Amino acid sequence: MSSVVFNRALYRRRLSATLAAGYPDFLLARCVADLDERLSAVLRRFERAADLGTPLPSAGPVLQARAGNLLRMAEVRDSSAAVVGDLEALPLAAESLDLAASLLALHAVNDLPGTLIQIKRALRPDGLFIACLLGGQSLTELRQSLLAAEVELTGGASPRVAPFADLRDLGGLLQRAGFALPVIDGESVTVRYGDMFGLLRDLRAMGWANALTERSRKPLRRSVLLRAAELYAERFADPDGRLRATFEIVWLSGWAPHESQQKPLRPGSAKARLADALGVPEIGTGDRAGGEKP
Repeated sequence: MSSVVFNRALYRRRLSATLAAGYPDFLLARCVADLDERLSAVLRRFERAADLGTPLPSAGPVLQARAGNLLRMAEVRDSSAAVVGDLEALPLAAESLDLAASLLALHAVNDLPGTLIQIKRALRPDGLFIACLLGGQSLTELRQSLLAAEVELTGGASPRVAPFADLRDLGGLLQRAGFALPVIDGESVTVRYGDMFGLLRDLRAMGWANALTERSRKPLRRSVLLRAAELYAERFADPDGRLRATFEIVWLSGWAPHESQQKPLRPGSAKARLADALGVPEIGTGDRAGGEKP
């Protein structure tokens, strides 16, 4: 059983409030454009697709263009969603989907391996899963500044920024969940702010305020916040004075296994030598370059 990192009920309450107030979609809009580009390389049409937990319905047109039917599952009540559900307990029948997508939602689940297993189970053979989530380098500047300020002024620190999955670990999670042909890649998106408080306002507006189970229940002291803002400006300002905030966007994709998919060759089954293809002499594992023996 995975440890409970996030207070999911608190996260959903905050998400509901931010959607009602106007969710800033600058990161999500970028992810939707990336989703469109990535799916354009898949030369097939899907019969039934699902959007799982994406905060806004903006991925809908991209998915609808490639699927006969689209189901949108939101995590909070939303007039554009057919279903309200929990990413950790998906209300989906086995082998009911041909395409499952999720944008900027999976980083807030406690049991990511379990969620991936549920998504794979909901896909028909040769169905595609594609998603993006925040990776481990996200908000590193804010994390460092808050930690340093709190240690300096109070002698201790409470977790203030959520831990995000490391890109190198996510490929293993896809394989453990049973996906074939897994692909993982990521990019760092830098957003610039006039000060640290502008970043904090955007995080609250996206429902990403601290929802950690182990968070301190005491408000962060004003002196700590001001010192963190000073440290942020000292360490992470560009020459023009604006501050960098990193969001690492990690993309995952994998297929539900099917007999038609390409299989890796068995070791030793190759019928041609790489050296021949490259037009170079073959060097055995016991030889050194130049023909010398060790």
